[in-house]
Amino acid sequence: MKRKHEGCAVGIDLGTTYSCVAVWQEQHCRVEIIHNDQGNKITPSCVAFTEEQRLIGDAAKNQASVNPQNTIFDAKRLIGRKFSDPIVQDDLLLWPFKVTAGVNDKPMITVTYKGQEKKLCAEEVSSMVLTKMREIAEAYLESPVKNAVVTVPAYFSDSQRKATIDAGAIAGLNVLRVMNEPTAAAVAYGLDKRTNCVEKRNIFVFDLGGGTFDVSLLTIKDNNFRVKATAGNTHLGGEDFDNRMVNYFVQEFKRKNKLDISGNAKALRRLRIACERAKRSLSFLVVSTIELDSLFEGIDFCSSINRAKFEEINMDLFNECMKCVDSCLTDANMDKSNVDDVVLVGGSSRIPKVQQLLQDFFKGKELCKSINPDEAVAYGAAVQAALLSEDVKNVPKLVLQDVTPLSLGRETIGDIMSVVIPRNTSIPVKKTGTFCTVEDNQSYSLIKVYEGERTRASDNNLLGSFTLSGHTLAPRGHPYDVCFAIDENGVLTVSATEKSTGKMNEITITNYKERMSAEEIKKLIKEAENYHIEDKKFLRKAKAVNALDEYIYKMKDSLKKKDSLKLSSQEIRKIESAIVAATNLFDNQNVEIDVLENYLIGLKSRMDHIIMAMVID
Repeated sequence: MKRKHEGCAVGIDLGTTYSCVAVWQEQHCRVEIIHNDQGNKITPSCVAFTEEQRLIGDAAKNQASVNPQNTIFDAKRLIGRKFSDPIVQDDLLLWPFKVTAGVNDKPMITVTYKGQEKKLCAEEVSSMVLTKMREIAEAYLESPVKNAVVTVPAYFSDSQRKATIDAGAIAGLNVLRVMNEPTAAAVAYGLDKRTNCVEKRNIFVFDLGGGTFDVSLLTIKDNNFRVKATAGNTHLGGEDFDNRMVNYFVQEFKRKNKLDISGNAKALRRLRIACERAKRSLSFLVVSTIELDSLFEGIDFCSSINRAKFEEINMDLFNECMKCVDSCLTDANMDKSNVDDVVLVGGSSRIPKVQQLLQDFFKGKELCKSINPDEAVAYGAAVQAALLSEDVKNVPKLVLQDVTPLSLGRETIGDIMSVVIPRNTSIPVKKTGTFCTVEDNQSYSLIKVYEGERTRASDNNLLGSFTLSGHTLAPRGHPYDVCFAIDENGVLTVSATEKSTGKMNEITITNYKERMSAEEIKKLIKEAENYHIEDKKFLRKAKAVNALDEYIYKMKDSLKKKDSLKLSSQEIRKIESAIVAATNLFDNQNVEIDVLENYLIGLKSRMDHIIMAMVID
C-alpha cells in the first residue's frame, strides 16, 4: 500500500533545457500546468552568476550571450556521472563554462560570483532549478510546497536517480518518487485522451527532449498502466542537434571570412541561441535564416540553412533514435503492428524528419500529437504526486507498474557479470540468486553489485560492495544466497545470507562513493539558504535604489514646477541640497541596504511636506 504524505505535492519535469511544474487541482478534478513569473509554462533549466546576483530560469538564459562562462546549462547531462566519463569529456569541448574533476572524480563546475571563484556540483545546480520550480508553484498555490514527484529519463542509471533525489533534498523538497518520464507522459495521455479504456491498448511513448531520449512501451487497461519495456539514450536530444548546427555555421563563417570563432565563448553562445531558434523554426519552415550583428571582430554574419541540410547533418542521430525504438519492441517481444498508439513527447519530437522516420517504422500509423509535448511529463508527475498525497481525495486511482532500465547483478569469478534482475523487469521486484564459495574453507565472500549490460563486470557501473562473513568452513562450492530487492522508487537493496548458519549482511545501494553523504547534503542546503538570502538581499537593495531614484526624480520635477508650486527660495535651496546628497548616495555602489532605506525614510520625512503637491499629483 502506498504511503500517503501530508501537504500539497507537485509534479516537476526537471529537463535538460527546460523544466515544468504542475499540480492536481482537486476542485476542478484536473491537472494545472503552472506558469512562471514571465507567464511561460516552461522555464529554462539555466543558472547564471554575475558580479551582483544569481539568476535562474528566463533571466539566466536572457543574459547568457554576454556572460557565457558563468551561465550554466546542461547540468542534467552531468548529474550522477564521473568527470572521466567519455560523454562528459566530449561535452567539455562544447560548454563555455569550466568543469574540473573534484573528489572521487566528481565533475565540479567553476563560476565567478561576486568576484569570488565558486565550485558547484551538478546536484547543486539542479537544486537551484528545482528551487525555482518550487517557488513558481508556491506563488501559484499561495502556500508552501515541500513534497514533489520529480521525473527522470527512463534510462537514467541508479547513480543518476539518487543524485536527482539529492538535488531535491538540497532544494528543500521531499522527493516522494522519482518517476520515469515516458511513464509520466503515458499517464497524461491515458487520462486525458483514453479515459475509461476498457480494452487493453499498447501505447508506445517516444520522448525526445533537449538532452535525453527515451522510449517506453506500455499497456493500459482500465486505469492500470504497465510498462513492458524501455530503451533510450541519456545523452541524445535537441542540444545535440544544436551542436551540429553550431559546427556547421562555424565552418560557414570560416569559409566566408577566413576566421575561426570556435575559441570565442561569447560568439559561440550567441550563435548557439540563434541555432536553437532556427532549429525550432525548421519544424514549420523549409528554410531558416540566421542574422547576427558583429558576431566576431566586428563582422556581421548572415546565413541560412534549409530543412534538408539540417536533416543531413543530424541523420545519424535520428537513426540512433530508431534503433532504440526497435530495441524496445524487441525487448517487449511485441510486433510493431500490435502497437495501438504512438505518442510524441518532448520538444524535439516536433522535428518533421523524426516524425517521418517514426511513422515509416510503424508502417504509416498516424502519430498521436494531441498532448502538449512540453507539458505531458509534468502532467503525469502531478497525477502521481496527488496519488501520494494525503490531502487529495478525488484523483483517479491509477496502478503504475514500471520497469528497471538496466540489468542488476554481481561480479563472479573471472570478472563475469552474473545478472540477478534482467533489465525491463517490472518493479517493485525481489529476486534471489544462489552462489557458491570458490575456495576451500572460505570464511567470507566479497559481493560487488553492478548495473549494466556488459558481460565483463568491470565494464559495467559499480553500485556498491559489502562482505558476507561467517561462512561454514567447507570445501569450495558451499552455497549462499544473494537477494536483490528494488522498491517503487527504483532504490536497490542487496542482501546475502549464509544458508547453514543464517548469518546475513545487506547494503542499500548509495552509489558507492559518488553519492553525497548526509553531511554534504546539509552543507549544500545551508549554502542554498545563503544564496536565497543573498538573492533577497539583492532584490531588497534594488527596490531601495529604485525608490530613491524615483524620489530624486520627484524632487527634480518639483524644481521644474517651482513657480506653479509656489516654492520659496529657502525651499528650493533645501530641495537642491537634498538632490545632491541623495544623488551621491545613489551613485555609491557599496552603500548598505539599511543605510539606503533609512536615508529614504528620513528624506521623505523632511521633504514630503514641501513637494506634497507633486506626490499627490
